[in-house]
Amino acid sequence: MDPNPTAGAVTEPEHTGHGAYGPYAPPPFPPPRPLARRLLAPLGTLAAVAAAFAYVGTVDPNEPGHYPVCPLLRFTGVYCPGCGGLRSAHAFVHGDLGAALGANALAVIGYGVFAVVMALWLVRAVRGLPMRVAVSPVLWWGVGGVLALFTLVRNLPFGSALAP
Repeated sequence: MDPNPTAGAVTEPEHTGHGAYGPYAPPPFPPPRPLARRLLAPLGTLAAVAAAFAYVGTVDPNEPGHYPVCPLLRFTGVYCPGCGGLRSAHAFVHGDLGAALGANALAVIGYGVFAVVMALWLVRAVRGLPMRVAVSPVLWWGVGGVLALFTLVRNLPFGSALAP
């Protein structure tokens, strides 16, 4: 009789604490937080933007004295890319898309981009996935180029349709 019955048996290796992510390393994503906590940031952002739109929708920027004048327009007479943005937001809140586009078409495009990003952020928060936005320098240069071109064209005679 063999005094050690497991001497020739194949056994499982002992757990040393080393896993696929290294010794004692956590998994790549932490466990998801409760749904209410995950929704706090996106819903807070959405509430702040909704409050800003509600204010601009209530206080008409077409009436003088409610908002400051754009300093670039005041001192140089040049429309910046944001000129007409408050009037655009006011018209957008009141459902007048034509007037919103006429005041600042680029701002209306921005509202759409914001809506898509917010929807994506909310869906990812509900699913427990982190929202990571990595914007390449090429995209930043492209956005800057579009803003510069928009500013240039809206200040030239043939681009007067883009002026607020």
